[in-house]
Amino acid sequence: MATSNIVPELEVPLSIVEKGWKSSHLTQYQGFWLPIEFLSGVMACRERFEACKDDIMLNTTPKSGTTWLKALTFTISNRTRHDFHNHPLLTTNPHALVPNLKLDQYADDKVPDLTNLPSPRLFCSHFPYELLPTSIIESNCRIIYLCRNPKDAFVSLWHFSNNFLPEDEPPVPIEEAFELFHGGISIFGPFWEHLLGYWKASLERPERVLFMKYEELKEDPTFHLKRLAEFLGFPFSIEEERQGLVEKIERFCSFESLMSLEVNKSGKIGVLGKAMPNKNFFRRGIVGDWKNHLTAEMSEKLDQLSQQKLEAFGLTFKDVGK
Repeated sequence: MATSNIVPELEVPLSIVEKGWKSSHLTQYQGFWLPIEFLSGVMACRERFEACKDDIMLNTTPKSGTTWLKALTFTISNRTRHDFHNHPLLTTNPHALVPNLKLDQYADDKVPDLTNLPSPRLFCSHFPYELLPTSIIESNCRIIYLCRNPKDAFVSLWHFSNNFLPEDEPPVPIEEAFELFHGGISIFGPFWEHLLGYWKASLERPERVLFMKYEELKEDPTFHLKRLAEFLGFPFSIEEERQGLVEKIERFCSFESLMSLEVNKSGKIGVLGKAMPNKNFFRRGIVGDWKNHLTAEMSEKLDQLSQQKLEAFGLTFKDVGK
């Protein structure tokens, strides 16, 4: 059941949702739903993060291909530093190679020292465009946004969120989670407003904001890897293309390749204050899995909402799986 509370020191009204998304209490801030434990960090990071003009910011809605985007971006931008035989991805999960903005490092008026990071610095967040740190927008650094069909994104998020529940607690009924998601209540949601923020920015500043769709990346990875490399400022040379480097990176960073690595079978990484097994970031990675979980009514409701929210701005998704 939803309840309300006021946190005076933040001077922000909080609406705490406990039903459905049991993995994290969510609070609404500036029109978006954040994990309540993230709120003070997001506010501080917005003010204190110091971006550089050559930074690369990866942004996604949760469970929209974040792991894959991190692996691809890291590999493309560092391809002169690492070969495939001694590559960091062989022993390190992509989330450790391209960490999310460390919100706790901005607490108590602190600003972390990030000057020792190799250039270009790679960062990732699930921040809506409207909540990005001011310096990211003002520095004109590159922003890459990857989104996913709302039906697959919801199903993946539902599965992932259930990993945070105690072992003796049953999964959240998908019907409960669906009603919240459809109503705009999900981590870093509403989902449609999250997409629109980056979509509009990509139309206004295409040289600084690259908008990508998971389904298109799956359908034609070679084309979109070349597009990604060009945007990053590390285009593939004619010789690299002749040697098949684009296809090699595609295979090296594929879902199947990453999932088969020992580090992603047995390792762990911290997520929302919990040691999350790396294997939980690799479930199926396919397009159209929603049809195995959503009823026809659920599918139709999301289709109608997507049309209502997105199509007026020219943003559509190819319907897959019907």
